[in-house]
Amino acid sequence: MPKLKTKSSAKKRFVLTGSGKIKRKHAFKRHILTKKSTKRKLKLTHDTLVHPHDVASVKEMLNLK
Repeated sequence: MPKLKTKSSAKKRFVLTGSGKIKRKHAFKRHILTKKSTKRKLKLTHDTLVHPHDVASVKEMLNLK
């Protein structure tokens, strides 16, 4: 059986932590920032973890199963 390729879009967007969780960045922080509050933009700056319901599909994209 041939080697499985990782989805290029997924390897750019997700990082595996040391404990095995998947880290991601927040969306909506690229443009049209004038109408967003400073508090909202600050919260979007920090990384977060992938929701437990989505972990299986992200791991499939990264070939971690």
